[in-house]
Amino acid sequence: MHTPSATPAPRPLILASTSRYRRELLERLRLPFAVQSPEVDETPLPGEAPAALAARLSLAKAHAVARLHPEAIVIGSDQVADLNGRPIGKPGSHERAVEQLRRMSGHSIIFQTGVAVVCEASSFAQQDLAPVRVRFRELSDTEIETYLRAEQPYDCAGSAKSEGLGISLLSAIESDDPTALIGLPLIRTSALLRAAGLDPLQALAISLAGGVSQ
Repeated sequence: MHTPSATPAPRPLILASTSRYRRELLERLRLPFAVQSPEVDETPLPGEAPAALAARLSLAKAHAVARLHPEAIVIGSDQVADLNGRPIGKPGSHERAVEQLRRMSGHSIIFQTGVAVVCEASSFAQQDLAPVRVRFRELSDTEIETYLRAEQPYDCAGSAKSEGLGISLLSAIESDDPTALIGLPLIRTSALLRAAGLDPLQALAISLAGGVSQ
């Protein structure tokens, strides 16, 4: 009598980030995952373009955690705001956030969001980049102060949370991966996970059918 082969257990999934925004986004895929902070120097290289910086750091973060967990599939991501070719990072303070929003007022910004998926055991490493073009309204100092006092987005590149009150600062958003602006492009992330051998829908189907056979 033929005995069906057991379904192999999926590799563990780790998000190489402690960002609550990325964690909340990844939860939408309904995959169990752990989080770990990558120890990566995020200082831009001399003359490094924002897109190159986001791509490099997303891959570096994934590799940093994957080296510690070689059997796991690791997601790394990074976002850099691009204002006329110059990177704009997380403000970290109210004063810097005011300066950033004043500079971006009335301008188009490209938020470069990189994502990488790495598995050391299977020698898998791929990455992608999701650019999002955002147009800021002409903002008054009063509007900037009101917004920052209300939302305090000091841990967000570009000092604005589009998923919250920050949407009121904008006049347009152009993107083919709508969650990229929040911090993790889920369309690209899903594609990279499938390429790495972890299909979110397949994993859910196995779970709904009764779990993984041992």
